[in-house]
Amino acid sequence: KFSLELDYNNNNKKRAHLALWITGLSSVQETTVTCLFLSSGNIIGSGIFISPKGVLEHSGSVGLALVVWVLGGGIAALGSLCYAELGVTIPKSGGDYSYVTEIFGGLVGFLLLWSAVLIMYPTTLAVIALTFSNYVLQPVFPYCVPPYIATRMLSTICILFLTWVNCYSVRLATRIQDAFTVGKLLALGLIITVGLVQIFGGNYESLTPQVAFMFNKAPSIGQIALAFLHASFAFSGWNFLNYVTEEVVDARRLV
Repeated sequence: KFSLELDYNNNNKKRAHLALWITGLSSVQETTVTCLFLSSGNIIGSGIFISPKGVLEHSGSVGLALVVWVLGGGIAALGSLCYAELGVTIPKSGGDYSYVTEIFGGLVGFLLLWSAVLIMYPTTLAVIALTFSNYVLQPVFPYCVPPYIATRMLSTICILFLTWVNCYSVRLATRIQDAFTVGKLLALGLIITVGLVQIFGGNYESLTPQVAFMFNKAPSIGQIALAFLHASFAFSGWNFLNYVTEEVVDARRLV
């Protein structure tokens, strides 16, 4: 059953909280499972299947690529900690928009939201859709690159289909997201397992310091910056949980 609670904060503003109760599981267990599953679908994004090639190409060596991944993960961890502090200090939903509006005012918040809706989010979706199309079409064209028109058409169809699904039914969109989340986790698990099997089988010559830092050509500052950009795309998503901060009911119990 669904229950709607209205309460007042210190500024006497009404806040509506929707709590999900499903028989068979307690409210804390069900809400925790739902939050973890939905957040993992967003945070474990498709960038992890796109960025490794760019990181390795721009780094110029396996060793420097691993350094870029470690430093990129550290930067993402610092950002996550900062957002955790922001979520406690400014308990409002909306993530970036809410924080920028609260600190810098409505104009800067509007500009951020405008750029996100018209530039940042569409370009990210376009990259993911194009990568998905290339992966789907590659078995059809095993000996060549998939045709330009075919990848663009399939990408357009995917985006239009997902747009229709989100407009038609939230439940159906959630189920599709859950299915793709399971697929991403299985794919990552397969990649990790194969890598560990290769390492334990003695195939780790490229990871030795003598080989890992061998450069055919020393990378420039711009190439290293591009490698960090690719890594940051794979690590993006750590700020998604703050989009629903205000809707969390009794966060201490959920933790």
